[in-house]
Amino acid sequence: MSVLPLEGLTVVAIEQAVAAPFTTSRLADAGARVIKIERPEGDFARGYDDVAKGQASYFVWLNRGKESHVLNLASPEGKAELAALLNGADVLVQNLKPGALARLGFGFARLAAEWPRLITCSISGYGEGGPMADRKAYDLLIQAESGLCSITGGPEEPARVGVSLVDIATGATAHAAILEALIRRGITGQGANIQVSMFDVMADWLTVPLLNHEGGKSPKRLGLAHPSISPYSVFTCKDGAQILISVQSDREFAKLADIFIGRPELARDPRFATNVARVANRPETDAAVAEAFARMTADEATEALIAADVAFAAVNDMAGLSQHPHLRRISVETPNGPVSYPAPATIFVGEERQYGAVPGIGEKGGEA
Repeated sequence: MSVLPLEGLTVVAIEQAVAAPFTTSRLADAGARVIKIERPEGDFARGYDDVAKGQASYFVWLNRGKESHVLNLASPEGKAELAALLNGADVLVQNLKPGALARLGFGFARLAAEWPRLITCSISGYGEGGPMADRKAYDLLIQAESGLCSITGGPEEPARVGVSLVDIATGATAHAAILEALIRRGITGQGANIQVSMFDVMADWLTVPLLNHEGGKSPKRLGLAHPSISPYSVFTCKDGAQILISVQSDREFAKLADIFIGRPELARDPRFATNVARVANRPETDAAVAEAFARMTADEATEALIAADVAFAAVNDMAGLSQHPHLRRISVETPNGPVSYPAPATIFVGEERQYGAVPGIGEKGGEA
């Protein structure tokens, strides 16, 4: 078996909920030893639900391969043990309330002075400073505050993105930043103080709709349709099946018009010849596509779309994903037995990875 990329590194994680555990789960997957600091009652994400063999789905997903250390960081003993852990640590990840680490006696100045090679990554709602730094922040709150909900859902009302998008995006951003800092430390020996806020991450991800708004074309909610590309939405077959298609270029639309719709002249019609025109005439564009779908069953439509080389997808649900032929899975040990769920997306060719167990409260390396 090949050596994992982060084997030999130690990560101390003062974490709870989703964003920081996402970050450290990926570090653990890559071979780092992740020491998760928990209160006596444990990370509150342990109680989010009970669907994974009586355990929380979030916790089982994001805490594989970690050790659980129970510490009371308000006590002298807990602080002394944290300092001892930092003596052997490469990375500290924490998502305490801004300022809380300093109040515990581990401010950024002390961390830099006593552990100069340490990479500290702080994850928060709004950052360590600024007018809203002291606010509590969770995924849906940031979805609302950032404006993400305003462009999500159908025309009637805004909606939550159906997964913890802000948390996951923030965790992935922090993970990438830590890896950058580790590469630099390998060259210079210098640690880092990284700060990642959920609001900043989501604002960055919302650059395109923001620029559209500031350019006079504020985006509208279109449900399962793309605001700036057409045809790129859902259509219903004569047997009731729904298929989402995506036409990315005028050349692709010409093939759709000819092979799928059976009306090649549409590609020469000024109303449909360019994407900008198709978006401006979206009702007419969609009507022409919808008429073709209505003549076909799902199987017939699928065959015709493949012939036209048009990108498409079934409008699936979780039942569809559960049985999807393309779904890769891993099985992870937990205190209540093995749980199967989707595999991490990255594949290192020729390096099949094994994933560590999910710890019970205070469980270190499989032993309480």
